[in-house]
Amino acid sequence: MSKIAIILLVILVVLIIALVVLYFLGKKAQKRQEAQQEQINAMKQTVSMLIIDKKRMKLKESGLPQMVIDQTPKLLRGSKLPVVKAKVGPQIMTLICEEKIFDSVPVKKEVKAVVSGIYITDVKGLHGKPVVAPAKKKSFFKRTLEKVQEKAGAKPIK
Repeated sequence: MSKIAIILLVILVVLIIALVVLYFLGKKAQKRQEAQQEQINAMKQTVSMLIIDKKRMKLKESGLPQMVIDQTPKLLRGSKLPVVKAKVGPQIMTLICEEKIFDSVPVKKEVKAVVSGIYITDVKGLHGKPVVAPAKKKSFFKRTLEKVQEKAGAKPIK
C-alpha cells in the first residue's frame, strides 16, 4: 500500500472513532437534559409578576445570587443569558428567562408566569391569554426597498 492510502485509512479510522464518541456523548447529554426538564416541570408554579426590565447580559453582571453563579460551569459564565427583573409580590427578583419566550415577555406590564425556581418557562397575559410579541420594526433599507418596488409595480419582497 502506498503512503497516501495508509494516511487516508488512518484519517478514516480516527473520524469513525470521533463520530462514535460524539454519538454516545450526545445520547448522555440528551438523557441529562430530559432529567433536568423533568425537575423543572415538577417544580413549576404560576406566579403573577410585574416585569420591570429585561436584558441579555453576562451571568456575572446579571445580579443573580453568588451561589447560582458559583454553580454554573466556568465556560457559561461569560455567555449572555436572557435576564428578567420582575416584582413578585413585595420583592424585586432577578430571574432567568427561557430563550424562546424572551422576545414575547412584555416590559412594564403585569403577567402570569410559570416559574421554576429562578427560571421563567412560560408567560401569559394577566387574564390567561398568551402574550404576543410586538411586531419588529423594519429597517430603513427594507422600508426604502419596499417603497421603490411599489412605485415600480413589482411585488414587495418579505
